[in-house]
Amino acid sequence: MAKFRIRGSQPLQGEIEVSGSKNAALPILAAALLSESPSTIHNVPDLLDVRTMLMVLESLGVKVERIGGRSYTIYPGFLKLIEPPYELIRKMRASFLVTGPLLSRFGRAQVPLPGGCAIGSRPIDLHLKGFSHLGVEVSMRSGYIEGWARELHGGEVYLDFPSVGATENVMMLAATIPEETVIANAAREPEVVDLAHFLSLMGAEIEGAGTDTIVVRGSKHLKGCEYRIMNDRIEAGTFCVASAITRGKVTVKGVDYAFLGSILTKLEEIGVRIEKLEEDKIFVAMEGRPKATNIKTMPYPGFPTDMQAQFMALLCLADGVSVITETVFESRFAHVGELERMGAKVQVEGRSAVVVGVEKLTGTEVTATDLRAGAALVLAALAAEGITEVNGVTHVDRGYERLEEKLASLGASIERISD
Repeated sequence: MAKFRIRGSQPLQGEIEVSGSKNAALPILAAALLSESPSTIHNVPDLLDVRTMLMVLESLGVKVERIGGRSYTIYPGFLKLIEPPYELIRKMRASFLVTGPLLSRFGRAQVPLPGGCAIGSRPIDLHLKGFSHLGVEVSMRSGYIEGWARELHGGEVYLDFPSVGATENVMMLAATIPEETVIANAAREPEVVDLAHFLSLMGAEIEGAGTDTIVVRGSKHLKGCEYRIMNDRIEAGTFCVASAITRGKVTVKGVDYAFLGSILTKLEEIGVRIEKLEEDKIFVAMEGRPKATNIKTMPYPGFPTDMQAQFMALLCLADGVSVITETVFESRFAHVGELERMGAKVQVEGRSAVVVGVEKLTGTEVTATDLRAGAALVLAALAAEGITEVNGVTHVDRGYERLEEKLASLGASIERISD
C-alpha cells in the first residue's frame, strides 16, 4: 500500500494550477450516454474516481477513446447493457449516475447499490422518488435497484433535501423527455450548472440551473457535443488552505472566484490575506497563527462539506476555540482521531466538533479513512514538526490529481512511498 511521507514546517511558495473538477466530470461522463452520437469532453482530471467511471461506461459496451492527456471521446452508440458490474459500482457512489441515462436509453436499468467513502448515510431514495415522478417503477432486491418504464413523462419532482446526485440523475432523465419537468428544492452547486450546460449543448432546454428550481424541456434526439468541464473548486480551496496552514505565499491559478465565496470569506475571517490577481488567479498568504472561528457546513452556496476536514486541520493551529458543525453528513469526523495523534485537541459532540487550537502539531503515522480526511491529514502534515507518514492515500487519489507532485512544486517535502 502506498503512503505519503511528509516533512513539515516548510512554508509553501509559488504558483499552482487547479485541475478539472471531479464532481463535474463524473455526471457529465454519465450524461454522454444520453445520445447515440459521440461526445468529446475536455479538462477531465486523471483521478481514480474518473478511471472508475470510464470503466463503468466500458463495462456497458461503450467505447472510450483518450485524446491527449485530459480529453476523452465517448461513443455511446455501442451501449448495449443495462447492468453495470457490482465490483465497479461498489467502489464509487457517483457511479449510480448512470441509472438515469440507462432508463432513458432502454426504459430499464438494473444497478447495484453503490459504495464510496464511509462518511455516513447517503440514501439513494431521493433519486428513486424523482424517477418515479417521471414514470419509472422501482424495486429493490438482492442488493440491486431495478427500474423500468413503459412510457416516460414529464412531471414535478420535489427533493426533500437538495441532493446533488439526485438533482443530476433526475435532470439527465428529464433531458430526454419532450414534456416539461420541474425539479423543486434542487441542488444549486456549480457542478449541477456545469451538467446543465452540457445537456443544453446536447439539445435539451434547461432553465434555472444554479437556483432551487430547475425546469427541463427535453428532447428524444439529443446529440453528442464537445465540452470543457469546469475546474475543481474543492481542489482550489484545498490549495488555499495549504498556503495558510504552512504560513506560505501561493498563487492559485484556474479558479472561479465566485464559486469560492464561502471558503475565501472564512479564510479572510481567520486572518488569511486573499488577493484577486486576474480573472482566474488568486494570491493566498498567511503570517502567524489563524484566528479561531465557527463553521457550519451547508448545501451550496453555504460552506461546503467537502472543505470541512481541511479547515479543521487549519483551525487545530488557531488561536482560540472553534466550533465546526456538520449538517450534510452525520459521520464526517473520522479524521479527528488521526489529527489528535498529531497533537490536536478536538472534542466531538454529536454533529459538532469543538477545536481548541494548539501552537504546533507533531509528525507521526496516521491513516486516511476517506478522500477529504486524507487531504486534511496531508495539510496537517505540511504544518507539523518532523515527519508524518499518511497511509491510505488511495482515498486521496480518488479526488486529487498528482497531489504530491503539485505540492512538491511549491516546495513541500513530500514523497509517495510503498510499503
